[in-house]
Amino acid sequence: MLRKNGPAFAIGEEPLGKIKGHDIELYLDVERPYPPILRRPPYPASLESRKEIEKHINELLDMDFIRKIGHNEMVEITTPVQFTWNDGKSRLCGDFRALNNYKKADRYPIPRIPHALDKLAKAKYIKKMDCMKGFHQNGVKPKLMKLLRIICHIGIY
Repeated sequence: MLRKNGPAFAIGEEPLGKIKGHDIELYLDVERPYPPILRRPPYPASLESRKEIEKHINELLDMDFIRKIGHNEMVEITTPVQFTWNDGKSRLCGDFRALNNYKKADRYPIPRIPHALDKLAKAKYIKKMDCMKGFHQNGVKPKLMKLLRIICHIGIY
């Protein structure tokens, strides 16, 4: 599978690609006005965490996964960056919990684990692919971009 689909994978210092054909869609109740709580300041961060945040932000900028928001652009919503450490590796996450109050409920049932396992029972191969930069590699519908802005000590992205 890897040889056959080689061009789809970044190797070494090659630039990562974006996931094509699967733009994220989020349905929000836009009739309700967004309260000031959605315009949040950055979380405080230690000097060590600030350096790691800057490293991650610069990496995402270099890959064209994010862009810096200009001072003249209207910014209704900002989401503070949360920073987590896992086994010595750092990870950058936006704290989007404030948007949960505006999320419209999905109207489809969550698959039951036994049914999912039944479908896999006769599988010869099971594969799992992981994107290096997770959600940053997904496309986003243009109308959603303003909702997914993150803020940290060096700016809004």
